[in-house]
Amino acid sequence: MIRVVIADDQPLVRLGLRVLLETEDDLTLVGEAENGQAAVDVVRATRPDVVLLDIRMPVLDGLAALRAIVAEPALAATRVIIVTTFEVDEYVFEALRSGASGFLLKDAEPADLLRAVRVVAAGESLLSPSVTRLVIDTFARRPTLDAPDLRSLTEREREVMGLVGRGLSNDEIAARLVISPATARTHVSRVMVKLAARDRAQLAVLAHQSGLG
Repeated sequence: MIRVVIADDQPLVRLGLRVLLETEDDLTLVGEAENGQAAVDVVRATRPDVVLLDIRMPVLDGLAALRAIVAEPALAATRVIIVTTFEVDEYVFEALRSGASGFLLKDAEPADLLRAVRVVAAGESLLSPSVTRLVIDTFARRPTLDAPDLRSLTEREREVMGLVGRGLSNDEIAARLVISPATARTHVSRVMVKLAARDRAQLAVLAHQSGLG
């Protein structure tokens, strides 16, 4: 069972998400919040698997709430999906850099939202790859960003990191490099550990910052 918290200042949005989640046998809603501070409090109390977090909320905005959640060791297993109205929004990129596992547009299809929750709960790749790549391409190459130190990576690990930055799944990486999916998964995990990336979302951002994606 995947445990979910919804945080959005619009009651109608929360209602729609609640009804959608309640239709699924493997998803359960364990908390709701109408502002960023309430979101942090609810997440601390319930320790969900996934948080659907609005980026623009009163009291505490989504970015500040995200950073508070990510900073707590007890919430290391909690994954955050930032929900936004805008396809290209600098705040979304900052959210990815701050530890969000991805983001979703508010006008996404219900099936896409449900898939996003499951994908993130499983620790898999970025959400809405085409939109995510657009955000990363727009902001990740800024000269003000420090590229990560890749000296600890092998040539194969650099290659794998570049493919993660292009939005490929483990199966797609395996097919591209003619290796097994298990080997691809191992390479991705090792790169994440070496670069201290929280998940594939952050690894993809690092790949773009390094010019590999």
